[in-house]
Amino acid sequence: MTDPEDREQQGGISRHLLYYLNAPIAEGCCLRGVLPAPGAVRIAIRAGEGEGSETFLYEIPHDTVAPARIPGVLRAILSETRYFGSGDVGEVLGMTLFRLRPEEITPAPEPEEGQALRALLGLGGGPDDENPFLIGFLMKDDGLMRVYVERPGHSRLIGVDIRLTGPTTALTASIPSLVEEKERYRPSPDDPHCDAVVDLTDW
Repeated sequence: MTDPEDREQQGGISRHLLYYLNAPIAEGCCLRGVLPAPGAVRIAIRAGEGEGSETFLYEIPHDTVAPARIPGVLRAILSETRYFGSGDVGEVLGMTLFRLRPEEITPAPEPEEGQALRALLGLGGGPDDENPFLIGFLMKDDGLMRVYVERPGHSRLIGVDIRLTGPTTALTASIPSLVEEKERYRPSPDDPHCDAVVDLTDW
């Protein structure tokens, strides 16, 4: 069994990977589970569809990679041919187990849709269902996205342009206060879905 520190790491990784239940983690590959192991996490991935599919376990030591980098490590492993030594392969619960060395793997970048989802999840909360902050969004070219938000107590909709590449957590957390700064507002004559635009693509 795992010790309390392992369980804390395990819980954080499980929460981080939950939304991959709704989307492939890599082309043709979907998340099937996150299993605890001493000093590591084992991630179950199903490759393929139907009768030809197979589920594999990928073991990642806790002390080698931050939870946020795990999806990138998995994408890299799943999108290329990689050879494992006999000591790095086993079997657990009828699944082939591969022990990874994340320090030797360059994480693959997250697809644009995944970046957009993370940004939108960071904005999804609002005062309540009747007064939501996030009203809509539009993914644009060159890794940009416009999110449509409503300031609490105001009827004007604001279009906020953000860049999806790079970390967006701090930006999405700051958007509610940044849209209060009226000096950032610009007219939006080409977009009938909002009353003004705020450009945060270089924020």
